[in-house]
Amino acid sequence: MGGTKLLGIVAVVAALYFGRDVLLPLAVAVLLTFALAPVVAWLRKVHVPRIAAVITVVVAAFAAIILFGAVVAGQLSSLAQNLPLYQYNIETKVQTIRDANIGESVFDRVSVLLERLGREIEADDDDGRPGTVSTDRDTVQPLPVRVIEPSAQPLQVLQSLVGPLIEPLATGGIIVVVVIFMLLKREDLRDRFIRLVGAGDLHRTTAAIQDAGRRVGQYLLMQLVVNVTYAIPVGIGLWLIGVPNALLWALLALVLRFVPYIGPVIATIFPLALALAVDPGWTMLLWTAALFIVLELISNNVVEPWLYGSRTGLSALAIIVSAIFWTWLWGPLGLLLSTPLTVCLVVLGRHVPQFEFLDVLLGNEPVLEPHQQLYQRLLAGDPDEATDRAEVFLADQSLAAFYATVAIPALALGEADRSRGVLTDERRQRVAECAADLVDNLEDYAVVGPAEGAAPTAANGEAPDTAAAPAAADLSRPLRGEGRTVLCAGGRGELDDAAALMLGQVLACEGASVRSVGHRALVSARLGGLDLDGVDCVVIGFLNASSEMHARYMVRRLKRVRRSLRVGVVFWASAGDAIEDVKQSAAIGCDFVAHTMADAVGGALTGEPAVSGAPAPAVSSTPAPLPAAAG
Repeated sequence: MGGTKLLGIVAVVAALYFGRDVLLPLAVAVLLTFALAPVVAWLRKVHVPRIAAVITVVVAAFAAIILFGAVVAGQLSSLAQNLPLYQYNIETKVQTIRDANIGESVFDRVSVLLERLGREIEADDDDGRPGTVSTDRDTVQPLPVRVIEPSAQPLQVLQSLVGPLIEPLATGGIIVVVVIFMLLKREDLRDRFIRLVGAGDLHRTTAAIQDAGRRVGQYLLMQLVVNVTYAIPVGIGLWLIGVPNALLWALLALVLRFVPYIGPVIATIFPLALALAVDPGWTMLLWTAALFIVLELISNNVVEPWLYGSRTGLSALAIIVSAIFWTWLWGPLGLLLSTPLTVCLVVLGRHVPQFEFLDVLLGNEPVLEPHQQLYQRLLAGDPDEATDRAEVFLADQSLAAFYATVAIPALALGEADRSRGVLTDERRQRVAECAADLVDNLEDYAVVGPAEGAAPTAANGEAPDTAAAPAAADLSRPLRGEGRTVLCAGGRGELDDAAALMLGQVLACEGASVRSVGHRALVSARLGGLDLDGVDCVVIGFLNASSEMHARYMVRRLKRVRRSLRVGVVFWASAGDAIEDVKQSAAIGCDFVAHTMADAVGGALTGEPAVSGAPAPAVSSTPAPLPAAAG
């Protein structure tokens, strides 16, 4: 199947390359249709007839393009006439650089020396060549001979002038006709496309068409607005600085900024070079460079983030790769169309399962879920990056929500890998240690204060002020865990121990006094040394949902030590309901069974008395009292 897909991709690329003469005008027409369709729709809303709206919009758009080209051509002609006037300034600056020995090195000096030696050798050869007769300066030089061909026919002259214009004019005419046709028959073309590619799934096909139109249309519109807001200050600034043909550079900047990354650089080079040639000094060059630097900073950091409310959905690497690919495929015009065309590919991959790889390769959406990303960082032994990702989550979510929806599911992935036998003991130990380091790094986010069963965090995601933390408890209700002591323990392994640390930190946020122990502390040989004085509740956590029997024996051992001890069991990686939890807790003999962080916190901090549990055989030497006789 992989080979078939690869052959299909190669065939499509070959068809795009060899059919570019036909496909390129169609691609331009489709993108112009996406850009002009909202304007036509607006005119239709104000009761303008469809034909009149389409003709008006198309004529206005292409008139603007022709006017733009005419202005650029006039500015270029004026610039070409004035270029010889700047020759002296350029020669002066070059001589200044030479006099300052800028860039001169040993290699430069050696090359100059070799060049002089070569000229001397050639002169000696000419002087010593047999048959060479030296001439005086006043010797009459031979007259130049020029061959004059007969004048061309008028038809040939007309053909040489009109020939180069026929192809672009024909292409432009085809684009105009196709755009008009697509705008007039837009709904009919949409229905035919749906019938062709997805009549069996109208919902998905309609969503794909709307998504593509919205993304491409918004990209073209927002990019045009950004470029205009960039080009106007460029023109005004260059005019005030004194750079000739400021209107030309502003218009070129408007167009070239449609080209990703390299377009703004090209738009900057020409005005800088002209400023260097025009001004005898360096002031104009410095002011021009400062103008472009300030405008780029404002455009990239203020205007674009403000206007791009909905981005194209492409990653930065995808934009660069697509620019290279489409330039190779269709030349400079392909570079200009690279981003909109790639947006259409991403939309195709997002809505068509067979092309999902396009969305994975080119899209900017995360391809891994947050808990998968965290587990990958834990596997790599990188708690610092894991902490960075956690802090991004904690910018607008609580610590308890992070542990419940990201960290605990990440540990559950590790337990699943261990059960399948793909996680070695060394890696399991590394994941557990990194998870413990993560809990320790997030200690600053463990603010003491109630938040509906979850620990609150700083609103801005930064480390909260611990001095102000006690005041947070007075903002809502009393702390549920105040005055209670909870022991959190892992069930069967190091990953369970890490989950117990996370639960303990959340309980501490509720004001409880928390102790945490590893799973080895609850084995029979060490249970006698476990300090349970003052402990109100013990919570044992299991990432393996099939640990019910193991949980029953652990609860039984704890109940033997102290019957009044409240013991709860948490099965992190499983789901349950209230009825099933009651049955499961009765089978295990514990006080409560939980599956979520909120239920575990609520069960640990409740004031309900502990259940008696099954009677332990031969625990006490005092015989049980006999029941009273009836009557």
